[in-house]
Amino acid sequence: MENINDLKKFWGKKSVFITGHTGFKGSWLSIILGYLNSTIDGFSLEPKKNSLFTKSKISKSLRSNTYSDINDIIKLKKKIKQCKPEIIFHLAAQPLVLESYKDPLKTFNTNIIGTLNLLEIIRKVKSVKSVVIITSDKVYKIKKKHTQYKELDQLGGFDPYSASKVGAEIIVDSYIKSFFKNSNLQNRVSTARAGNVIGGGDFSKNRLVPDIINAINNKKKLTIRNPYNIRPWQHVLDPLMGYLNLAEKQYKNKINNAEHSWNFGPSKSNFKKVIDVVKYVKKKKEFNYSLTKSNKFKETNVLKLNSLKAEKELKWISRWNLTEAINKTIEWNNLIKNGASEKIICEKQFLIHIRNKK
Repeated sequence: MENINDLKKFWGKKSVFITGHTGFKGSWLSIILGYLNSTIDGFSLEPKKNSLFTKSKISKSLRSNTYSDINDIIKLKKKIKQCKPEIIFHLAAQPLVLESYKDPLKTFNTNIIGTLNLLEIIRKVKSVKSVVIITSDKVYKIKKKHTQYKELDQLGGFDPYSASKVGAEIIVDSYIKSFFKNSNLQNRVSTARAGNVIGGGDFSKNRLVPDIINAINNKKKLTIRNPYNIRPWQHVLDPLMGYLNLAEKQYKNKINNAEHSWNFGPSKSNFKKVIDVVKYVKKKKEFNYSLTKSNKFKETNVLKLNSLKAEKELKWISRWNLTEAINKTIEWNNLIKNGASEKIICEKQFLIHIRNKK
């Protein structure tokens, strides 16, 4: 893993284009790259007023900030050609499983056609030297055995969100093999699959930790669905550092791997049940909850990732265990309630994460 000086040396003044920069992960990534002195152009839907992007005033540190739909290929193409990015992070997505059941058409259009639009555009933009396309840990075909999924395991998804991300993976694979194999983008385009991320500034509905924090702040009783489902929980900084690491090595042409997908999941100790997370937070902060197994929307019971490939080939590691990840999320929330700057707290936690030796 690199230290802060190495990161600044590489990322300083690099032209970086981020789709979905107004989302939870996109906001954290924008804050980190801003701290590292990158030149950032963002392309995303307009953020909500109650969002990390808005609260931390990220737009002030961007070279350009375009509010538009990833499905608008004409606008996206014009913007990328104008910005001439060296590195692209594609995070624009409809990211919620429950929302995908409510609006499957929007989910498939955004996650599949949006990705296709980007791939088609970068074929003809010579400035691009590295592309990381963020998909999901939910792209794997679930087996009866509670295995840890590796990158070469079979893909499959029954809910619209998972299926749409599988579609994105297949399209990326097709473009790599059909168009990028003998081009300047050979070994420079990849997909990244991360676990269930948590962290300060996530205000999405129907996500466990944001729902818990909302219940704490508003003194409301929380209904916990599927309390015994197991997920690969991790702090948002862990996969983001993986994305940065991967993008840098692709840029430097240090990736020579026919398999272009990468897992960025936590260590085994972070594979925990939903109820385990709930009980740990309750030790720190008092709130009331009830449990329910009834759920009209089907969700995967057990999901675990194997990230040995990234650990071995990228020298990447997941630095914070689950208790540290939860503690940092609660700490972020407490500091903000006491008037601290969202952006500064993100930057401080980023620096602590970088310095943490595991």
